[in-house]
Amino acid sequence: MNSAGSALSWKRWWRSAGFAWAGIAHSYRTQPNFRIETWAAVLALALTAWLRAPLAPIALACALVLALELVNTAVEAVVDLVSPEPHPLAGVAKDAAAAAVLLASLGAVVVGLAVLGPPLWAWVSRL
Repeated sequence: MNSAGSALSWKRWWRSAGFAWAGIAHSYRTQPNFRIETWAAVLALALTAWLRAPLAPIALACALVLALELVNTAVEAVVDLVSPEPHPLAGVAKDAAAAAVLLASLGAVVVGLAVLGPPLWAWVSRL
């Protein structure tokens, strides 16, 4: 690929990244659960660093929960757009998207307990 094509690819990528950040910002502003999950992730990552525990499983669990919350927000927006009136299938779509976030959150708690529990317990035991 020539340099002109490469520059165009980077320009396209930055534009796409801008749209993605706009989606994150919108979700943070409008979705209370996304804000709670964001700060829970910050806390979990800070605790991971403080305990010098393995970062990858905690970071992946946090990313999964946040990503699914973004998908849930997108599903809710699309369902509201195409079905402004209550409809049983609209409810199924929204409930299933919310359930995905719930399952990921429960999984993240299990990962957090498995990864952070032992070093946290060792720190508490030394007090």
